[in-house]
Amino acid sequence: MGQKVNPLGIRLGITRDWTSKWYASKKQFPLLVHTDFLVREFLKKKLTDASVSRVLIERAAKKVNITIQTARPGIVIGKKGEDIEKLRGETAKLLGMAVSDVRLNISEIRKPELDAQLVAESISQQIEKRVMFRRAMKRAVMSTMRSGALGIKVRMSGRLNGSEIARTEWYREGRVPLHTFRADIDYGLAEARTTYGVIGIKVWIFKGEVFDQAQLDRQAENQAQGEAANAAAAAAAAAAAAATVPAPVIAAAAPQPEAAP
Repeated sequence: MGQKVNPLGIRLGITRDWTSKWYASKKQFPLLVHTDFLVREFLKKKLTDASVSRVLIERAAKKVNITIQTARPGIVIGKKGEDIEKLRGETAKLLGMAVSDVRLNISEIRKPELDAQLVAESISQQIEKRVMFRRAMKRAVMSTMRSGALGIKVRMSGRLNGSEIARTEWYREGRVPLHTFRADIDYGLAEARTTYGVIGIKVWIFKGEVFDQAQLDRQAENQAQGEAANAAAAAAAAAAAAATVPAPVIAAAAPQPEAAP
């Protein structure tokens, strides 16, 4: 009881995948982990206005593939790709590698309201602009539920509204089953740095349950069969309706009598 775990870390290999993918010896492992941390910190700081959710790093055959998941890909790429090339050079320098061995990919997030990290950062920006914390929380919850989430929980801690004593406030809508491993739960953490201290914001978003692959394939097959049956029924109904409609009768015009000479 009361032993809190990270919702993402506990689901690795079940519903979540690793953000860094590479193999290394015991000697290299700490160095590569620290380098990944520095790269993520650098990219987050550089792309503050680009709504970056997460940075995925893959290393293979002395080459690095970095995928930046962002809600505003245009800001990252820049005019004619100038900004991304500059960013690629700076990242390669940080990694101590040649520019040709570093590849930057941009992945667009279609629905930022369903990304917990972006929701937390959005609330953080509002708090820093002196928006009332309850209004910011409720606005985020409403927009996320409207976008199709099954549940969301927002928790804020610190000197809320500048009060002398720090406290914790939370707001939840829908259901957020944290104890269910197959639950697809996204988690985000952000900090609002205000004049009266730091306010921490945590967001959990429940998007549904992920079952085993065989069951997912079966569900997709049943759905495809259902759609095919519906299409066939609609086509049959249209054909039956066309058969019952009588053919249009065209009345022949009666010949006009010729005028007497």
